[in-house]
Amino acid sequence: MPIRIRVREIAQQKGISQSRLSRLADLNVGMIQRIFHDPYTNITLTTLEKLARALRVDPSELIELEPPLEEEQVAKDS
Repeated sequence: MPIRIRVREIAQQKGISQSRLSRLADLNVGMIQRIFHDPYTNITLTTLEKLARALRVDPSELIELEPPLEEEQVAKDS
């Protein structure tokens, strides 16, 4: 089940730019750009915590579990 990181959406809702988020979270701007452009990128729990703290949200708000594709579900049910 893919895990999607919702940093872009939350940052945009709060009016926080990538460069500002980079400073607030004490993360390299390249990492922020990668997460913005690929919300399925692997990040550490430490990075997730830094992002959550910078955005002032609970870390669970940054995680979205994608439902399995229908084909995967059918294969599991067989």
